[in-house]
Amino acid sequence: MPFAFERQSDLPDAVTACLDMAIPRATAFIVTLYGDVAVPRGGRLWMGTLIETCADHGISESLVRTAVSRLVESGRLEGERQGRKSYYRLAAAAQQEFLHAAAILYDPAPAPDGFLVVLGFGDAPLPDGWVGIGADVALAPNRSDIQRPHGAILAAEALAGGEALVAAARRYWPLDEVSERYTIFVDRFAPVAAALADGFRPAGPVALALRLRLVHLYRFAALLDPRLPANAVPPDFCGGAARRLFVRLYLALSPAADGHVGAHFMDDAGAVPAETAATLRRLSLLKRESLR
Repeated sequence: MPFAFERQSDLPDAVTACLDMAIPRATAFIVTLYGDVAVPRGGRLWMGTLIETCADHGISESLVRTAVSRLVESGRLEGERQGRKSYYRLAAAAQQEFLHAAAILYDPAPAPDGFLVVLGFGDAPLPDGWVGIGADVALAPNRSDIQRPHGAILAAEALAGGEALVAAARRYWPLDEVSERYTIFVDRFAPVAAALADGFRPAGPVALALRLRLVHLYRFAALLDPRLPANAVPPDFCGGAARRLFVRLYLALSPAADGHVGAHFMDDAGAVPAETAATLRRLSLLKRESLR
């Protein structure tokens, strides 16, 4: 158990087990931290804040510094030094990547209405979400966030052959891997939801740690998920259950987690705000989704 929580013996076993799961890879976890906490608060954090937060998850200072250097080299973060302190912000070149991930996590497009088929798109690269299924023929779920390529676009729906449709979808999209990731997510966080339902109220540091782990594990499934029509995925596919669990826990953990952020996180202007218009919008979108 990370040092920050090892003396909190009153934590439910489910919470202890969740926080004690495998230590996240530093680079990927810092991306999660920026996407969930920093980006909606201006996108800049003090290195000391990064080190302290990652320490709660068993990530050492040396690993944090190495990971930040790699993110700078890859163009996702930019550093600035003021006196003896270093601050890192989201690089302009990485903003589209973070916006794309944020949309999937906090404001996903409605479920698809069948499929789209494009004919005659030529040599142009296909936009995200499309897969080639033959010579000059490609397929994508019919969702509002799917970009239409050049060519003849047709709408399609399955009239028969449900098992064959699932088998075909498995060939073209990584449904088995996505399903496994969602199952791991549900197995790890359903007990946490049960502990909250039984009256457990985590303090700020624990709430934030749980929320960061929640976002970290969920995004690895959600960003890979092609989000196909329900009749194109296996019957045991638990993407919908995982989504409902994510929304429920994010909303439950956020008041204490955001309060901790406002009290302890720093950028170059001082303490970052507990709430901003962007964080409130995320919560509003998730609340609306929870009521559907």
